[in-house]
Amino acid sequence: MDIHCSEKELFVFKKIANAAAELGVPCYLIGGFVRDKILGRKTKDADIVCVGDGIALAHKVAERFQPKPTVAYFKTFGTAQIKLDDWEIEFVGARRESYRYDSRNPEVEPGTLKDDQDRRDFTINALAISLNDADYGTLVDPFNGIADLESKLIRTPLDPSQTFSDDPLRMMRAVRFASQLGFTIDPPVFESIRDNKERIRIVSQERITDELNKILLSPKPSIGLDLLYKCGLMHIIFPQMVELAGAEYVDGYGHKDNFYHTLQVVDNISRHTNDLWLRWAAVLHDIAKPATKKLEPGHGWTFHGHEVVGGRMVPKIFAKLKLPQNEKMRLVKKLVELHLRPISLTKENITDSAIRRLLFDASEDIDSLMMLCEADITSKNKQKVKRFLENFEMVRERLKEVEEKDKIRNWQPPITGEMIMATFGLPPSRPVGDLKNAIREAILDGEIQNNYEEAHRFMMDKAAEMGLSPVKG
Repeated sequence: MDIHCSEKELFVFKKIANAAAELGVPCYLIGGFVRDKILGRKTKDADIVCVGDGIALAHKVAERFQPKPTVAYFKTFGTAQIKLDDWEIEFVGARRESYRYDSRNPEVEPGTLKDDQDRRDFTINALAISLNDADYGTLVDPFNGIADLESKLIRTPLDPSQTFSDDPLRMMRAVRFASQLGFTIDPPVFESIRDNKERIRIVSQERITDELNKILLSPKPSIGLDLLYKCGLMHIIFPQMVELAGAEYVDGYGHKDNFYHTLQVVDNISRHTNDLWLRWAAVLHDIAKPATKKLEPGHGWTFHGHEVVGGRMVPKIFAKLKLPQNEKMRLVKKLVELHLRPISLTKENITDSAIRRLLFDASEDIDSLMMLCEADITSKNKQKVKRFLENFEMVRERLKEVEEKDKIRNWQPPITGEMIMATFGLPPSRPVGDLKNAIREAILDGEIQNNYEEAHRFMMDKAAEMGLSPVKG
């Protein structure tokens, strides 16, 4: 073969080739599998295109394996899938497509291999390997996709305006591949994205967000985020982030460009975690700075309360982007709200109480919060960065010491609301909440130890002050 495959892959491809020959349909390995093999990237999925019935070919291939894999097929789209261990193979008949201006859903009819390669999004995804007897294993590369792989270039097989007008999601995909692979988008292609950016409005939010998440999960997300900004797509799909852009100078006071600061924070955290939601926390940590920006005479630009306002913005942004409204969103919201707290703990003479409160508020997410805070250090002054990191290391030590002593992380109160109600014969009411809060504050302030005995004694004293008496019995 013109690409390097494992023994298992070659074994499977031979079975596919034999099944196609038996049906009398030419077939080819095509797209991302071929691209990634040439680039030396890991790949588990393979696409097979045949000049004929893809579903029939999938069934014929499945018959050649024991146990016989299930064929999942979608008659409307003419596609079928089989799974072999952790490997997924998709089959489809070669087709040509035509689009209406108001839809990215094409009208499809059977076509040739050339028709199928013409309709592909990029030259590097139009590469095919023949699985036919006459030229088995030969690369079919009508658009010089190999040269583009070598040049690290994103180009379209046909005129880019036609490509992007037909399916505007391909504009997002161009940016995503540039970000994932570290490639450059060909200048005429990039100009075409700028010209066609408004077409993205016909694409569903779910598909846009799926591409945005893939950009965020790329090795250096700033590449993709910056391209989205420069081509104008960001202004349409995520305007709140665009508002971060630009540095402003008035009367000698200036502030940094918060858009590019955010990109650096995202890259910083991405070096330490592949967690999508921690990367989203980095994207959104300063999202409220435009809304809270104020020039204070004699002091300069301030962004007071941007962490609180930013926390309130998170659920709305997640809803707009069709991101999950669950514990993932709540994690991002929490990290945005708390991201300034560890910085305040880098000052001298910080009390154990302040450390306890951070441990209580961050709970099991304290390590993620510290990771975000360290990623937030973006100064070009290396000495300043070194000093900040050393300060955060001191905070980590204090957190560890206080946690070992007081066990506040993942803390469950030693006195529950149910215990308070049972002790004083109270229904759910404000006095119950007041007592619970008073016990919690006393523990966090270090007035009492985090145990049942001291909490119970404190509860009885506090209840007496409130005029509450325990029930007898």
